[in-house]
Amino acid sequence: MPRRVNLPAADDLFRRTGEDPPKVRAVPDAPEAEEETAPAAKRGPSGRVKHDEKMTVYVTSDELLEIEHARLALRSGPGLAVDRGRLVRVAISLALADFEANGEASELVRRLTEE
Repeated sequence: MPRRVNLPAADDLFRRTGEDPPKVRAVPDAPEAEEETAPAAKRGPSGRVKHDEKMTVYVTSDELLEIEHARLALRSGPGLAVDRGRLVRVAISLALADFEANGEASELVRRLTEE
């Protein structure tokens, strides 16, 4: 007698477990976009919550050492025990808030045009 295994359907495997993400419009200058999403400066980093989305970023060994050094300095100085992911999310939030506030004069644009 063959044994049949019941596997979960794709809908069961890829279902959302949290709230729906905020709606983001393709054109941030549209007036409706201000109503649907908060500016990056007000939004801030996500902090210690369950993250449903994942992104892989490759860094050089020197960049990874700088991130680790910053993490350890935060731990020994102000006594903040943060992981690398949280540190990177805060740094991204700061860069996006600066870009939103200063546009082409932002540090993000300046550094990207240096390369």
